[in-house]
Amino acid sequence: MNISNLEHIFYALLIQAAVWLPTRSWWLGAALAIGLFMGREHAQREYNNGGPSKLTPWEAFDVWNWSLDAQLDLVLPVAAVVLVAWLAGHVSR
Repeated sequence: MNISNLEHIFYALLIQAAVWLPTRSWWLGAALAIGLFMGREHAQREYNNGGPSKLTPWEAFDVWNWSLDAQLDLVLPVAAVVLVAWLAGHVSR
């Protein structure tokens, strides 16, 4: 784990909170953050393999061939926003 993994968690939670303020929906914020980081890691994988024209669209989603750092850059923010949305849903009941 390195500083970029922590930064990704921070930005994902920031996005989630920014969406929560006007909508009062933690899950909507989680969905936006997950989509953003999934798209980011997909694009990064494409460019690491020589550009998007060298891969079919689904090849970049082959997570098992990603570096550990790239896997953590996706998994940790996803886990953080899902946990916050789940906890917020249970606390508000």
